[in-house]
Amino acid sequence: MQTVRDGDGETYLLVKRSAESSRVRDPATGEERYIDNDQISVVDGESPLATAASGVPEPVRRTLGAVRDDRSLGLLAVVVDEGPIAAIDLLDAADMCESDLHGTITEFRAAGLVDEAEVAGRRGYEATGVAAEALGLLRGGSADEGAVGERDGD
Repeated sequence: MQTVRDGDGETYLLVKRSAESSRVRDPATGEERYIDNDQISVVDGESPLATAASGVPEPVRRTLGAVRDDRSLGLLAVVVDEGPIAAIDLLDAADMCESDLHGTITEFRAAGLVDEAEVAGRRGYEATGVAAEALGLLRGGSADEGAVGERDGD
């Protein structure tokens, strides 16, 4: 597979090339179509796997990079749905030891999914707009359906 671009600047994955035309796949939709060979050019240095991943919304890609398993995904869902939430309340709600919880929250913060927040005078966490959007998309809805509350889009 190769990354190709048409004359309009649209990027595709080259699936199969024949003498006169090529079958290409749109990374955003997965749809395939034929384009004349003289209308596409190979993009050197761009990974076809990175091109394939580009069809997944950025908030989802970022979340997938930070979530290791069902427990960490569940933790993110709790912060999105119930946040902002005090750290002590999150520890009570999670079936994780304190060090695992802290490590997972640190990964979420590094990925831009969770921010520190003050909750009733205590240290706590709240989901960013990126996390809320990603959870909405992963749950099969729109980007606006990720959380109960409204969050900024960072």
